[in-house]
Amino acid sequence: MSKAVEKELSETDTGQARTHQAGMLIPKSGEIMEFFPKLDRTIKNPRAVIDLVDETGKDWTFNFIYYNNKFFGGTRNEYRLTGMTDFIRSFNLKAGDFIVLERVSDRYSRIRYRRQHAPLKGGPIKLGRAGWRVVEFTADDD
Repeated sequence: MSKAVEKELSETDTGQARTHQAGMLIPKSGEIMEFFPKLDRTIKNPRAVIDLVDETGKDWTFNFIYYNNKFFGGTRNEYRLTGMTDFIRSFNLKAGDFIVLERVSDRYSRIRYRRQHAPLKGGPIKLGRAGWRVVEFTADDD
């Protein structure tokens, strides 16, 4: 069984709100954070590269960043996933659509999307914060 996180896209995530933000906000606690790499919170704005493959075989690179400059004299204290604009535009994703990030193995992760009313295949869904959910897929969903 592989673990995945799912995010319902907002207008801000897709650019439909015509506002600027530095990536998607990630909840600071709970099972959602367990999906992402651990970052060294003792350094300013630590980050990790996340490489994923989509269903067409195309490679995508995103950045998982902890903007923690509040602890270094600034104002921010939040986790963000950045670098997703090209992916969102490539598939013409809109608010209400979903992205699914799945860790298949330590070396292989993939990204999928589904349209607003497409049914989710897989196991139980546990509600997360900020539009994120943890999803468990069974082997026959791959």
